[in-house]
Amino acid sequence: MTTSFGAANTVIPNDPNIRIRSFNGLKPSHSLSLGTNLRAFPVPYASRSSVVRAVSTPVKPETETKTETKRSKVEIIKEQSNFIRYPLNEELLTDAPNVNESATQLIKFHGSYQQYNRDERGAKSYSFMLRTKNPCGKVSNQLYLTMDDLADQFGIGTLRLTTRQTFQLHGVLKKDLKTVMRSIIRSMGSTLGACGDLNRNVLAPPAPLVRKDYLFAQKTAENIAALLTPQSGFYYDMWVDGEQIMTAEPPEVVKARNDNSHGTNFPDSPEPIYGTQFLPRKFKVAVTVPTDNSVDILTNDIGVVVVSDENGEPQGFNLYVGGGMGRTHRLETTFPRLGEPLGYVPKEDILYAVKAIVVTQRENGRRDDRKYSRMKYLISSWGIEKFRSVVEQYYGKKFEPFRQLPEWEFKSHLGWHEQGDGGLFCGLHVDNGRIAGKMKKTLREIIEKYNLNVRITPNQNIILCDIRKAWKRPITTVLAQAGLLLPRYVDPLNITAMACPSLPLCPLAITEAERGIPDILKRIRAVFEKVGLKYNESIVIRVTGCPNGCARPYMAELGLVGDGPNSYQIWLGGTHNQTTLARTFMNKVKVQELEKVFEPLFYYWKQKRQTKDESFGDFTNRMGFEKLQELVEKWEGPAKATARYNLKLFTDKETYEAVDELAKLQNKSAHQLAIEVIRNFVTSQQNGKGF
Repeated sequence: MTTSFGAANTVIPNDPNIRIRSFNGLKPSHSLSLGTNLRAFPVPYASRSSVVRAVSTPVKPETETKTETKRSKVEIIKEQSNFIRYPLNEELLTDAPNVNESATQLIKFHGSYQQYNRDERGAKSYSFMLRTKNPCGKVSNQLYLTMDDLADQFGIGTLRLTTRQTFQLHGVLKKDLKTVMRSIIRSMGSTLGACGDLNRNVLAPPAPLVRKDYLFAQKTAENIAALLTPQSGFYYDMWVDGEQIMTAEPPEVVKARNDNSHGTNFPDSPEPIYGTQFLPRKFKVAVTVPTDNSVDILTNDIGVVVVSDENGEPQGFNLYVGGGMGRTHRLETTFPRLGEPLGYVPKEDILYAVKAIVVTQRENGRRDDRKYSRMKYLISSWGIEKFRSVVEQYYGKKFEPFRQLPEWEFKSHLGWHEQGDGGLFCGLHVDNGRIAGKMKKTLREIIEKYNLNVRITPNQNIILCDIRKAWKRPITTVLAQAGLLLPRYVDPLNITAMACPSLPLCPLAITEAERGIPDILKRIRAVFEKVGLKYNESIVIRVTGCPNGCARPYMAELGLVGDGPNSYQIWLGGTHNQTTLARTFMNKVKVQELEKVFEPLFYYWKQKRQTKDESFGDFTNRMGFEKLQELVEKWEGPAKATARYNLKLFTDKETYEAVDELAKLQNKSAHQLAIEVIRNFVTSQQNGKGF
């Protein structure tokens, strides 16, 4: 009897210390109808055929198999769902404003979370957040305009750009879900797999540069996304009544997906890679080129880096594995983790290598306790050598040695840049990714008028693409009028800052993040000024409302992680290029008392850094947390400087240039105009006139 869930030809590694457990199979393939209304499975969960050995726990001897492997509730929901259909298909037909617990889990695979407004008291006002799937952050002109319309018609009037290069649309009512989903799909967009226990959106550098390495990275990201897209049709059954949406897949993707020469696939299943159980938890992949760490490459389950020869021709890829941000407060066995080198593969093998890594996690990641189900815990438990050995069995080859890479840099891709094909692109900073109000209206007008495609960045910003040079001046003028300024006019603290949405809609939020960060950044700027730090000196600040780490706070130089109402855990020690993991510095710091920590830290950074270029993250790591704790505890305020004359009028180039332009209109120098303004101000104050 064939099964729909058991992986055929399961590999048994040669290493006697490594054992890959196989699935016994959940149920016969002939019992699985693909009709959307099928909801019952005849095989009892407790039967031998339902035992799942896709967890990283020892296989018990045959005499003990009467006791089934422990599984989380979500694993059972997935098994009984007829490939992510039931009971969601029935729940969507009811008049209730919400769906039940099982459907709440399943709708995540369709790209949606059920939420309610936590600011409101009384009966819960349910709505749904939809998240799109945009490999590389690519958004067509048509899709952008559709999302903009949907936000006004069915959402809360805003669009949210995410840290994984996607849109989030908040506030959609259950009765409108199908209309909204259908509109996205018919605009050649998708939300499939944007949430849930499967591969999420694949990141890549968002810059539309016509360069071999960037183009190859983006194509690879799109191919990986296609390889790991669910195949059983549940998404289209649910939202467009099974209508076939024709998309052309590259032949290399189809070939890699169907290949089962090393026991990776479920040959009788509608889901050849995922089976009925999909993955133990979410799975994240990023692709980039050397030096460009706009994607936070080390925070992903798989990090893929293009390796080119001396002529710039891509030859293959370095692979990192085991990154991940989520953790649980007061549970030290959960932790953020950086990816580590796995090896190098030739370019023609990348899809097979990625598939082998995914299958290793599918077969061995824990399914009993979701706190430990990410691949980072499997690698931490096994060690990289054992993990590599098992992956190689599914890959069918040995990994080559990791190729040497240059230092990473954070690249925002903001401002105006040449694309390399005669066109321009313009990266725009969007505070916390929230597109609303005048900004939203202006962006739509520009994107619609000039028929522009856009890209979403991993730092919650947006890039306007394919701009003709003649359009630069009028577009710049309109953007400035809407407050969308070029990066040199944006506070440097804001440029690299990020926050998750948090309250009021996220059910996991403990305290504020997006709504709180504007005030926090202003207060940090005030502290900078108080201790004498210059305007152009900056640090990476990230804020999340809970420890799950959606805004990647554990990579920040200063991370604030909600650990109670109006309270944050403070993390220090990340670096500007996103290559060092931060560590916990203090717990339970009330939001109104943050300056008591910030002032001494920033003061001593200015006073005790070894060079002017020593970053805040490097400084905190060099000083050590014990010494920093002592400085915070003994802090009584900055030392008062003795009075002296300071004749330096301009501390930054931007201010000088602005004053100089005004001075030329009066046939004066910038210095003359500045002195005149100061003297007039002093005189007016002395005369009691104000200014």
